[in-house]
Amino acid sequence: MFVRWGYRRMGIGKIVMRIVSISFTALVFILVVYGLYQLGLDSYSFGYRVFAEPAVTSGKGTDRLVQLTEFMSDSDIGKVLEEKGLVRDNRLFVLQLKLYGYGGRLVPGFYTLNTSMTAQEMMRVMSGEDTEETAEES
Repeated sequence: MFVRWGYRRMGIGKIVMRIVSISFTALVFILVVYGLYQLGLDSYSFGYRVFAEPAVTSGKGTDRLVQLTEFMSDSDIGKVLEEKGLVRDNRLFVLQLKLYGYGGRLVPGFYTLNTSMTAQEMMRVMSGEDTEETAEES
């Protein structure tokens, strides 16, 4: 039976190595497909959050006083908002700033922001478009 398929000439060691090689190739293929699947899920989730990120809390929320200085970059502002618990991810906030057209347009001052506000609502307040939420400006 082995002679018919040519396995007798290959030897048992070569058969085992071929099986191991095929198994390893299949494992690498499965890992690559799984990695691409996870990357796709993460990319979709991040992209969805850019335009549909809910507020940190629902309901009444908590007021937080935030100070913006003229020397703060968009990234610095995102970090401050994340530290104060107003946004979940500062990098996402910076991307939202750029996509919504508020990048570099936030006005220095003191602002009372609430954890129930969305990022876009906070941007409107800090850009001076919505002055009802402003505590005081310097």
